[in-house]
Amino acid sequence: MALDLPELHAEALAATGDLVFAVGDDQWSLPTPDEEWNVRDLVNHLVAGNLWVEPLTTGSTIEEVGDRLDGDQLGDDPAAAYRASAAQAEAAFRADGAMEAMANVSYGPVPGSVYAGHRFMDVFVHGWDLAMGAGLDTTLRADLVDACLEVIEPQAEMLAGSGAFGDDHHVPEGATPQVRLLALLGRHA
Repeated sequence: MALDLPELHAEALAATGDLVFAVGDDQWSLPTPDEEWNVRDLVNHLVAGNLWVEPLTTGSTIEEVGDRLDGDQLGDDPAAAYRASAAQAEAAFRADGAMEAMANVSYGPVPGSVYAGHRFMDVFVHGWDLAMGAGLDTTLRADLVDACLEVIEPQAEMLAGSGAFGDDHHVPEGATPQVRLLALLGRHA
């Protein structure tokens, strides 16, 4: 059965959004498993990534977008910024023809379905990073873990080799699906 990537992406946006909305005022500067980012930086990364979806799925190039999505995208209300960016990204991937259209991403023009799969993975797994950093519940939705594994496993070697997911990709013996997913992306609790 083919994955409904726009729906999975939307569900990951919602699940991670629940975590964003749970971050307390005193938690934004806490560190995350992504060593270069604190909680606020991580949410800013998610928001910026969400804002990239619409231009890249409608034919714009990275050069055409330029630096307008660099820097702080959160302003005074990170939760509101996340909510607005998530709605925009969801709508872009649900647009007619978005899964077939070529998206001009940094790793080359790819079908929208490939980009949607990667955004689903990014949003979903960064939700775990956010939960770890803010001290929230790190249990990921099992159905989304399974779908994310379905997206990742055929690309696991390429993703590990990209250097973007740490050095340790060892999956422990008898690992649960969540632990396997996290390990494939260089994360260990």
